[in-house]
Amino acid sequence: MGNRLSKIYTRTGDDGTTSIGDKNRILKNHPRLEVLGTIDELNSAIGVILAQKPSTTSINICLEAIQQELFNLGGELCPPYYTVITAEKIEHLEKQLDEWNNTLPPLKEFIMPGGNLKSASCHLARTICRRAERACVTLLQSEPFNTEILRYLNRLSDLLFVAARLLAKESQSEETLWKHERK
Repeated sequence: MGNRLSKIYTRTGDDGTTSIGDKNRILKNHPRLEVLGTIDELNSAIGVILAQKPSTTSINICLEAIQQELFNLGGELCPPYYTVITAEKIEHLEKQLDEWNNTLPPLKEFIMPGGNLKSASCHLARTICRRAERACVTLLQSEPFNTEILRYLNRLSDLLFVAARLLAKESQSEETLWKHERK
């Protein structure tokens, strides 16, 4: 492949613009860049989970694959556009989600993010994923793209929620239930 990133700084973005796949320059606060930046942040948050070495091998394998898919998803949102996120990828997330969720006790109340560091990190990644989904909705209002990305991010946030519960269970951490005040 050669040295694609032989020089890290170019100074071309010093004016508040950046280049995306087709070499056109756009402002760094463009909705497309908000999506791409949030996906990058999500990928980094998943990296933090993986760096904590969750002992559940299926979580490691799944999150490592998701990191690759998130990089591909970012590529899909840059010109020249191509489709990476498909219904099959969403079905794969759903299958994994169902498999993990079937090992957990049913929820009777909302749970508070936490449990342990790994579980809390999953909850943080989940909230970043939700923000990425909202940023995609904003982008979709002005520019069309593959709407399977919205479904993928929606399902991914669900998967991260279940992974957080699984990691809490694995370490025998108690889930803290929401103590609502209802009259």
